[in-house]
Amino acid sequence: MIVELRFDAQRPRTWMLRAIRQIAAEHAQVCVRWISDGARSPAGLETLLDLERLLLRGGRRCDADALDPATIRSRDDTPTPDVVIDFTTAPHRAGDRPQLYLRPLYNGRAGENAVLDAILAGDLPMIEIRDEMSGAIVDGGHPSAEEADGLGGGLVTVMSRSITLLGAVVARGPRPMPALLARTEARTPVSPAAYLMCSLVQAIALRIYRLCCYSPHWRIGWRHVDDDGVWARGDLSGPSWQVVRSPATHFYADPFPVTWQGRTFVFFEDLDHRVGKGTISAIEFGTHGPIGEAIPVLEEPWHLSYPFLMTFDGALWMIPESSANRDVTLYKCIEFPHRWEPQATLLSGLELADATIVRRGGYYYLFGATRDGAGGYSDTLSIYYADHPLRPWQAHGSNPVLLDRVAARPAGNFIERHGRLLRPAQDCSNGYGCALTLIEVEELTPSSFRQSVRHVIGPGAEWPGRKLHTLNRSGRLEVIDGTTIQPRIKGLLQSRRSHTMPTSAADQAVGVRSLPSRKLSTAVGSDRHDLR
Repeated sequence: MIVELRFDAQRPRTWMLRAIRQIAAEHAQVCVRWISDGARSPAGLETLLDLERLLLRGGRRCDADALDPATIRSRDDTPTPDVVIDFTTAPHRAGDRPQLYLRPLYNGRAGENAVLDAILAGDLPMIEIRDEMSGAIVDGGHPSAEEADGLGGGLVTVMSRSITLLGAVVARGPRPMPALLARTEARTPVSPAAYLMCSLVQAIALRIYRLCCYSPHWRIGWRHVDDDGVWARGDLSGPSWQVVRSPATHFYADPFPVTWQGRTFVFFEDLDHRVGKGTISAIEFGTHGPIGEAIPVLEEPWHLSYPFLMTFDGALWMIPESSANRDVTLYKCIEFPHRWEPQATLLSGLELADATIVRRGGYYYLFGATRDGAGGYSDTLSIYYADHPLRPWQAHGSNPVLLDRVAARPAGNFIERHGRLLRPAQDCSNGYGCALTLIEVEELTPSSFRQSVRHVIGPGAEWPGRKLHTLNRSGRLEVIDGTTIQPRIKGLLQSRRSHTMPTSAADQAVGVRSLPSRKLSTAVGSDRHDLR
């Protein structure tokens, strides 16, 4: 297959090299044609991008930086392409007759200026892939903004996800747009200079906040319920949520409860702010709540979080999130709850976060948020399947099955309720992990997937804070998580007390109160959970 990429000759950028590599990786021969489409950049754009690199990224380069066009050779003598991918605003030529002629649109418009206008108006655009030969929209999605710092970061995020979608269409053909997606409401863009100034002010405010407080600081909530809890109500109402105590310098997140060998434990990510790397810990629960203190159960040289638990073959298994190591590893519980040993690498060589498995129709399906090297961490859902967890896993026929910041990244276990298969996901439309999306999976086979959003739940009076991104259940025990303000002085005072008080008294002093949280906005939603 021959794929011709058409780029704007006036604005060569580093992301174009990524486009060439990723499209070529789909077993395609790639050629490039530079096109002058006449579209003018906003005044002073390149200077502002240079200032962003110095002031926001400490001199680090990014894929929005200008590229020497000689780096990419344009050829006019290539054979007729099977597929044309056109990133410009130029109309297609009368002689073009490829099998597919794909053009990405941003809130309905083509070209880099459409991307910039959306970012300058305060949000990332929805991406649509249009086949210029038929006029049909053949794929699309809405990117998340965890990595969209400044104008350059936003541009890189959008172009990276455009490449993700285009690569999927080239490899697997057109597919219908997900019904959930809708274009962002049009707003008036600010000037690039005003945007940069606002980004700098927000970045300074965030740095000052992080000098005073641990950020983000996650905590786990729990309660006992006698019905289906959040799934039945579609909100957080009902019995009051209690907070799992944690040391002032640690945050607890991603709770997964399990009852095994007659005991109930909640496993979770335990991150020491002073170290910045997550490990897996567990705390036992009884009739009236937590029993004793948390105990460490699993640590690796790389960051771990989201300890998904499952049972099969008479044993208890865990898949902690380990995208920093670019694999999905299955651990077996050797001695409950504290001894775990790796048994198999289910997937390798990819960034896949928050692996969550469900058994359906004779197959095990593994859902996870994937990332192909750039852009956000929470907008792309991929599925893999196998007839047994320890046998080879195959990619779903439509991977990635979804690109949507509202309903892609897993947020806990699947459940079955009234014959329906349900899953929680993270709503990252206003930043990483800001809300929960409750979803019904309507179709799931090795080649098809369809889901619909039923509820979106954010923190509020029942659970104060800025974020909410995990929901799980074991028996009557229901657990969630969320963020709160945690001043660094608390950690300092606790550390001093632990050196001057008897151990038992120091242990009694460990804990956090349920604190209301205030909102601190960040540039284009750049707040992140931890190392991800």
